[in-house]
Amino acid sequence: MSQKKFDVVVVGTGMGALSAACLLAKAHLEVLVIEQNYLIGGCTSSYWRKGFVFESGATTLVGLGENMPLQYLLDQTQVQIEARHLENPMQIHLKNGQTITRHENLEKWISEAENAFGKKNQRKFWEFCYEISQFVWKTSLKQRNFPPAKLQDLWHCAKNTNLQQVYFAQYAFRNMDWLLAKFDLAHNQLFRDFVDQQLIITAQNYSSEVNVLFGATALCYTNFPNYYVDGGLINLVEPLAHFVRNQKGSLHLRESVKKVVRKSDSYSIETSKGNYESKYVIFGIPLNNVLEIYEQANPNLYKKMLPAASLNSAFQMGIGFGLEAKEKIDCIHHQIHLEEPLPYLEESKSIFLSLSHPADSSRTDQPRQMVASISTHLHKPAEKVIADKKWVENSILEILEKKGFLERKNVVYTHSSTQHSWEKWTNRAFGFVGGYPQFQKIKPWQMVEARLDRHKAYLCGDTAYPGQGIAGAVLSGIIAFEKLKNDWLGKI
Repeated sequence: MSQKKFDVVVVGTGMGALSAACLLAKAHLEVLVIEQNYLIGGCTSSYWRKGFVFESGATTLVGLGENMPLQYLLDQTQVQIEARHLENPMQIHLKNGQTITRHENLEKWISEAENAFGKKNQRKFWEFCYEISQFVWKTSLKQRNFPPAKLQDLWHCAKNTNLQQVYFAQYAFRNMDWLLAKFDLAHNQLFRDFVDQQLIITAQNYSSEVNVLFGATALCYTNFPNYYVDGGLINLVEPLAHFVRNQKGSLHLRESVKKVVRKSDSYSIETSKGNYESKYVIFGIPLNNVLEIYEQANPNLYKKMLPAASLNSAFQMGIGFGLEAKEKIDCIHHQIHLEEPLPYLEESKSIFLSLSHPADSSRTDQPRQMVASISTHLHKPAEKVIADKKWVENSILEILEKKGFLERKNVVYTHSSTQHSWEKWTNRAFGFVGGYPQFQKIKPWQMVEARLDRHKAYLCGDTAYPGQGIAGAVLSGIIAFEKLKNDWLGKI
């Protein structure tokens, strides 16, 4: 049986995969994108249930603006995204009863932090972190061949290197614990707890493991413009998929890739619906999944693949509820530090709450209703068992009611998911989310790079450099495209 041929097959439709697909299609390659689900987007998507639109994973949007990867992608493709700028990116509800607002404006945030944690060195700490974060974002798009794995990568990196980059590289060898000690904040337990709980949602790990380059940038993501997309983040990924189609690309839904085999100078892709042949392959799925279907990958990647014990999944809950007429919502993202652990989730010390924007009427069937998405980390997903989801749900509802976010009498619908639901929905190994956690022993240049086999197979997504979040996944897709282009396509 003859196989239909494409220039490149992209596996998955997460933000990394779609970013790479858009840039490849723009370069006039014939692209086929294959998605196992009936909706695109992976962990950046939305779905309709019982009259409400729920997010499938990510709820915060960062990456638009100067030096930002998503902005670069949109500029390259001329894709338009309708997004609401959030005046208040997030509020944190501390265990001592304080509520603090993560203002985008640095001066306002420093004032807020000084009031909450004491004036001692807060200004110095946050000015340092902000300087690091500005450097990281400014550098990320200049170093689109990082991490280097070939001489030509080193040449491109060296060509775009300056003294500032050499100076700041030292902070890859230091962790956030060191930074807290540097500013004499290590014994400020309230602040340490705050830092750790912010890092777990942005870096998937704590201050003892996260290096300063990544950690400082992660802590400052609320000091950069944050956005909300009406109708859910499905309306972020759909325009990108539309762009691929408009460039004569193809997108297949409900089709699973079963096996990829490298031939002499092409790849055979076996799926649940047929077989294809392509010159190039880009995997936008986790490395753990890739190595199950592509046995000819670089053997060194097996050493870089993280086991289930090192990964995080999530307990997620969706709530549809009505609002009292008097209620006013001025912030839609909240991190709530827990006074005591949730049932079955002893290691989780906070929950993250995202509300639909009060001006967005497209996520509910009825007026004066809203959607809440709640998530908390579930460590070691291959081992953890949650025997009674309703018990966890009731505990979360109790917390939200106590904090004044909703009243139980107004709750219209609830549902929840564990790692097993995540695995079924996204097909990600162990149902893990958030990408590979940051570890101090793994420096940025030691992270998984884009090339899978030193030939024509590439990797993007949150298990490849640079890691977590929409901005990180987009950058990984840009880097995969850049390396493929430099390896095989030359100047286009």
